[in-house]
Amino acid sequence: MSMQNQVMALAAMCQVAKYVQKVAQYGQLNDHDLDIMLLSLIQTDPDSPEEIYGSHGNLRDGYRLVVQQLESGSEKDIEMVKYVGGLIQLERALNAKPQNMALLGSRLDDIKRRLNHFDIHDETIIASFADIYAEVVSPLGQRIQVFGKPTLLSHKPVQNKIRALLLAGIRAAVLWRQMGGKRRHFFLAKGKIVTTAKSMY
Repeated sequence: MSMQNQVMALAAMCQVAKYVQKVAQYGQLNDHDLDIMLLSLIQTDPDSPEEIYGSHGNLRDGYRLVVQQLESGSEKDIEMVKYVGGLIQLERALNAKPQNMALLGSRLDDIKRRLNHFDIHDETIIASFADIYAEVVSPLGQRIQVFGKPTLLSHKPVQNKIRALLLAGIRAAVLWRQMGGKRRHFFLAKGKIVTTAKSMY
């Protein structure tokens, strides 16, 4: 499997984690950044992995985060490591449940049809993505604990945005597995991942 595609999936997970942090701390994320991640959720049958995110430029933040997290001597963001690890773990649990995978696919198809009438960042669409995460994915494994301002985290629109982003993170974790990504690669292929990530931004 292409190392580039593995690193793209990893960059997408890191970018999701960063955006979850932003929403949990400040309650907001600009529509452009949110759209990149949410649009990946409706790319259920892409012709190539690149099609999922539109272009490598859309994941520039993620590639930089991959380098920061894996390069020796750089400061690690432990919270981000927990989010990415949690997404990989949860996706593995989802992959082991074909009925949940099928339900996820049909629920995403429903949202695709509704996009004829709504923007992808419309609150009702975000709430639908959040419901899929809460009902179909989250119960399968260890809950991903989100760190942020408790006053913000108690607001339903903030919760919905975070859950929708985590669902996009699961999409990236699916791609990571499909492209042959394994946890051991973080140790055994660290240098190769960093070099590839640097070449992609």
